[in-house]
Amino acid sequence: MGRPSSPRRPPPVVLLLLLLSAGGPLLTESRLINSCIQARRKCQADPICNAAYHHLHSCTTGISTPLPSKEPSVPVDCLEAAQPLRNTSLIGCTCHRRMKNQTTCLDIYWTVHPVRSLGDYELDISPYEDTVISKPWKMNLSKLNIFKPDWDLCLKFAMLCTRNDKCDQLRKAYGEACSAPRCQRHVCLRQLRAFFEKAAEPHAQGLLLCPCAPTDRGCGERRRNTIAPSCALPSEAPNCLDQRRLCFSDLLCRSRLVDFQTHCRPMDILGTCATEQSRCLRAYLGLIGTAMTPNFVSNANISVALSCTCRGSGNLQEKCEQLEGSFSHNPCLMKAIAAKMRFHSQLFSQDWAGTTFSVMERQNKNPALRPQPWAPALFSCTLTLILLLSLW
Repeated sequence: MGRPSSPRRPPPVVLLLLLLSAGGPLLTESRLINSCIQARRKCQADPICNAAYHHLHSCTTGISTPLPSKEPSVPVDCLEAAQPLRNTSLIGCTCHRRMKNQTTCLDIYWTVHPVRSLGDYELDISPYEDTVISKPWKMNLSKLNIFKPDWDLCLKFAMLCTRNDKCDQLRKAYGEACSAPRCQRHVCLRQLRAFFEKAAEPHAQGLLLCPCAPTDRGCGERRRNTIAPSCALPSEAPNCLDQRRLCFSDLLCRSRLVDFQTHCRPMDILGTCATEQSRCLRAYLGLIGTAMTPNFVSNANISVALSCTCRGSGNLQEKCEQLEGSFSHNPCLMKAIAAKMRFHSQLFSQDWAGTTFSVMERQNKNPALRPQPWAPALFSCTLTLILLLSLW
């Protein structure tokens, strides 16, 4: 029986448009299933809950992050104050990294989870819940005629950002803040966070996770400089445990690190990952602009690492190396980065029609993965592709 003829391939811009439909504005807490801000408002209406929350908040604001060598401890009266909250929506409340009033939401979350605020315990519980699908946005097809055949993919994604007003504005803001002549690290980090929080996710991931040939050092340098290593990273590498302690003293950094530990955590020696690759990448990008900002090690490969060292760790050397290795020797993170780069490469390939679906199928057929809230949008995109293919 003869092999059916393949339909005429649509231009790659069709797939680009589908990929670039996942961005959107900042989220409000009302669009989350159980926002900590909403849960706090409900608690305020209950005198018992409200009194317990205020007691617990006064406890947590007085607790300092312990030294790495010590176990965290919470005063008994603070733990008792948490008991009346166990049956309220505060216990299961979450935040979203793109929501408004994010700091307020995170403050509420860590108030009602005092033990988690002290260290990397219960790593399977992130304060973030990505359950909201943002509104799609459109892209002008005429903007794609600027591409030249000899451009590397990092340059192409950079030009896509330049042609988008919001992405270009955010990129210029952190480029100016992180420029060497007037670099103030805290300002640079703040602008970097703003870019990776507010720019459409396909743009942010395209800029940072663009594939380069091992011999194309110019492409690799452009990719590595996406997070401005000369300014965003410390001039002298601190001890990794000190860096983590600094991170845990900040609500946002603590939340992003726990989110990364939740979604990029190998569960066994075989490298089985806790969650799917898309969540791991989102958590990884969420760390950029914090005290735990990672970056590519060189221009020649996709290995990443923290800007810290384990020298001088003493009897905590093993614990320090575990933290450093959660970035530099993390199979879940490496697989997620490699898969995304392959996908980005396929966007500009002339042979993308048969491979794009396989990338999606490998992630969706894994029985260990739970159904995702973006599944309806993915189904819609897939249906659109099928319809388009039928027209050619």
